[in-house]
Amino acid sequence: METVNQTITVETTVHAPAEKVWEYWTEPQHITKWSFASDDWHAPNAENDLRVGGKFLTRLEAKDGSFGFDLGGVYDEVRINEFISYTMGDGRKVAITFIRQENDTKVIEAFEAETTNSIEMQKAGWQAFLDNFKKYSEISK
Repeated sequence: METVNQTITVETTVHAPAEKVWEYWTEPQHITKWSFASDDWHAPNAENDLRVGGKFLTRLEAKDGSFGFDLGGVYDEVRINEFISYTMGDGRKVAITFIRQENDTKVIEAFEAETTNSIEMQKAGWQAFLDNFKKYSEISK
């Protein structure tokens, strides 16, 4: 995939402390519960070696079995409870910032766009993942 050198940003505020948000974002047993954009998809498997140079891989599949793909990359920077950056398998860069706001955590995700889908579609898709993460994080105790 060719990049267009445009960065897209999505964000949400999760009503949970940064430590919990970090745990739910980074631990495979939680990633499989939220890492998809809609209820007709799921993430049956996730692996995460959260360190600089470590790799992650999440398998995303349509629940009806019609389509699936692997989402993965290599970590460039990791600051516990604060920041993650990584390079995706296609070379695009992603940065996630976790900002403490009393008992809430603002999550800001910035990613390099690709050329296959429109900017609007990419932003909506990544925002749907983030919204699903927020929902899971706030319901789970």
